[in-house]
Amino acid sequence: MSCLATRPLLPLGRRLITSRARLSTAALGSLDIGSGNGMSMPPGFNINVARKQPRIQPPTNIAAAAEKIRTRDDLGKTMPPGYKAQVAHLDTFQLPEKITGSASDRALGKAIIDTWRREGIIQIAQNDLQKKLWNDAKTASKRFFRKPAAEKAACVDSQSYAGYIASGEEVTDGIADYSEIFTITKDLDLEEPRVRAKWPCHGPCPWPDVEMKEPMMNYVDNLGLEGEKILQLAEFGLDVAPGTLTQYTRDGWHHTRVLRFPPRNGTNGKGKEGRGIGSHTDYGLLVIAAQDDVGGLFIRRPRDDEKFANWKKSAAGHKEDAEGWFYVPPVDGVHTVILGDMMQYLTNNYLTATPHKVGLNTRERFAMAYFHEPSFQAVIKPINEGCGGMRADPEQSDECVHYGTHFTNMFMRNYPDRITTKRLLAENRYEKLSKPELRTMDAIPEPELD
Repeated sequence: MSCLATRPLLPLGRRLITSRARLSTAALGSLDIGSGNGMSMPPGFNINVARKQPRIQPPTNIAAAAEKIRTRDDLGKTMPPGYKAQVAHLDTFQLPEKITGSASDRALGKAIIDTWRREGIIQIAQNDLQKKLWNDAKTASKRFFRKPAAEKAACVDSQSYAGYIASGEEVTDGIADYSEIFTITKDLDLEEPRVRAKWPCHGPCPWPDVEMKEPMMNYVDNLGLEGEKILQLAEFGLDVAPGTLTQYTRDGWHHTRVLRFPPRNGTNGKGKEGRGIGSHTDYGLLVIAAQDDVGGLFIRRPRDDEKFANWKKSAAGHKEDAEGWFYVPPVDGVHTVILGDMMQYLTNNYLTATPHKVGLNTRERFAMAYFHEPSFQAVIKPINEGCGGMRADPEQSDECVHYGTHFTNMFMRNYPDRITTKRLLAENRYEKLSKPELRTMDAIPEPELD
């Protein structure tokens, strides 16, 4: 085998889809709604409004449909100035407390897969606990980012990519991003065997204080449970055997980006005007995100005429200035879930990673993105069942992707000047990625002698 050299109320206008039933759209009336009429759009916003001819049915339904249009317009008002995009109007799914494999679970899984294939993104309703955890984490995030620059800069580790990333430090497609970040990776102390063996990217998470660590980890741990539920439902929706996806997330290399975006007129001048993060795809299986009420996220829907494979060739900058983007407005009480590179690879492009970018708004914006990932040691092979009948290319049947190598490549690319990258190269840690123990799940290394 030759591995690839990878270097409870809902907001108006939202349908809630549970594992028990898919609600009919008939109740919304028969006015076929695109992106609203745009008449209430304020000056300075440049939104490409999709228009469709209405199909008039009973008058009692028209009021509800008109309200849906007004809601779409209101959501569009949060779009960062200077961007052109249609406003995404997403269904919201509610996860069951437990996945049992029931007929309703399977129907929900199929609906989720269908929505990913059509929209590239889904929304999941937060439960009451998640709403509290998100608010607590958001409060801790704001407290951290308001610390003096020197205190934030001290939160860096030379072995892991965890910790503080200053605005302008991250690079996407050769251009500095304005995002200010605290990255949370697997927190491994210096005596942990993988750290002692000097595995790439393994080390402590340099928390500033317990006031930051506790609310963040409470939220992150809960998102991990949600990620596993979503993968189980996805297995039903893809019509593959249980464990086909979740086998890879045992000791998953899950990580989180705690994000602050400066207001458009409050940057340090290192990047591109109005650009928070450039167009890219993420690396693993799922990205579960929450955002405040400011707005800034844009995604591209799956398209037959757009091909990319980020594990082979960088997708950074993909169609960044092209038409065809959809704005994902902030909606209270939901998580958004998009797909990463390894989901695309596993499903033979039946599902595709979601290109996305972030624009700067008129106010500072706070968000969190949790990445539900395979094990660092996982060797991923494409699925040869389900997935709408898709099969791996016979010429690629012996290929695979080592997730640890893919992750390391992506972080080295994004942070070429970070102390972690410099130490990784200086100590020849990259070469360790080819060792068998780094490509065997659950293997524990012998510590190196100093």
